[in-house]
Amino acid sequence: MQLDRATRRRLADTALAVVVGALVLTAAAFDADTTPVDLALVALGSLALAAYRSTPRAVLAITTVTTTAYVVHAHPGSLSALPVLSAVHTAARAGRRGVAALASVVFLAGFATAGPTTQELVERTTLLTGWFLCALVTGLADRNWQAYLRQTEQRALEAERTREEAALRRAGEERLRIARELHDSLTHSISIVKLQAGVAVHLARKRGEEIPPALLAIQEASGEAMRELRSTLEVLRTDEPTGTPAVLVERARAAGLAVDLRVAGEERPLTATVDRAAYRIVQEALTNAARHAGPAKVLVELGYAQQELTIRVDDDGTARPSCAPVPGIGLTGMRERVQALGGTLHAAPRAEGGFSVRAALPLCPPGETP
Repeated sequence: MQLDRATRRRLADTALAVVVGALVLTAAAFDADTTPVDLALVALGSLALAAYRSTPRAVLAITTVTTTAYVVHAHPGSLSALPVLSAVHTAARAGRRGVAALASVVFLAGFATAGPTTQELVERTTLLTGWFLCALVTGLADRNWQAYLRQTEQRALEAERTREEAALRRAGEERLRIARELHDSLTHSISIVKLQAGVAVHLARKRGEEIPPALLAIQEASGEAMRELRSTLEVLRTDEPTGTPAVLVERARAAGLAVDLRVAGEERPLTATVDRAAYRIVQEALTNAARHAGPAKVLVELGYAQQELTIRVDDDGTARPSCAPVPGIGLTGMRERVQALGGTLHAAPRAEGGFSVRAALPLCPPGETP
C-alpha cells in the first residue's frame, strides 16, 4: 500500500516531533529538579512541531513559550533548546525571518537566567547563540534552494512545452507542404484521367458504340480516387477537429448514410486529447462504413461512465467474420490514438454480419489533469 505525498509529509513531521520530544524528555528525566509540569511543557513544545508546515508562526510561538518557561523553571542543559532550534529553522524556511529572530532572542534571554556559574552561563549562551544563527541561516538557505528547484522545474516544463509547440508547428507546416504537393501533382493528373475517360465515354455514346467495360472502370476509379484525394487533403489541412461526433453523424446522414446516434450516461466536457481522439474514431468508422458496408444502417453510441468514455460504431453491412479485413491506415491510426491514451480498441466483423468498432478511452489520460 503506497501513501500519497501529503500523508508521507504528515508522518515525517510527526516523526520529527516525536524524536525531538524523546531526546529532550530523556535528558529532562535524568534531572532531579524536573517536575511533571516541566515534562508537560517539553512534550507540548516538541509535539507542536508536527504542524510546522501549515502554521509555522503558531508552532514557533508555542514552542518558544513552553520551552522558555521550562528552562526558566528547571535550568536544564543546552539540549533543551532543540525544540526551539527546530521551530526557528522551519520558520526561517517558511520566510518568517523576523519572528524567528525574535523567538531566538526571547529563548536566549530566558536561558540566560539559568546556570550555576557565570562562566558556564556565558559558555552555554554563546554556544546556543551560534546554534540559533545556524538555524536561521540554514532555514533561509533551504528556502532559497527550494525556490531555485521550483524555478528550475518551471523552466524545464516551459522548455518542454516550447519544444512540443515547435514540433506541432513543424508537423503542421509539413502537412500543408504535403497537401500542396498532392494538390499540385496528383489532383491535376487524376483530373486529366477523369476528364479523358469522360470524353471517351461521351463520344462512344454519341456514336452509338458499345462502351468498353475497362473505360467505365477507369472513369469510376478516377472519380473515386479524386474524392478520396480531396478527403485526404482536407484531413492534411485540418489541424484539429472542426465539430463533434453529432456533427459527423449529421454530415453522414446528409451524404446518404443511414446512421443513428445514441448517448448513454451524463454527457460532459472532455479533455482536448480525448475529445480529438473520439472525433477521429467516429469519423474514421463512419468513413469506412460509407465505403465498405454498402447500403447499411449504422449505429453510433457514446457512453459516458465515471472513469471512461466508450465509443461504439456498428453497421449491418457486408462484412463477415469469415473474411477478416486487412488493417489499413485508418484502422492503424485509430488503434494508435487509442493506445496513446491508455485505452482499448476492438475493430472486427460482427457475428451477425456487419462491422463493429468499439473503443474505451480514459476520461483522464496519463499526464493530464481532469
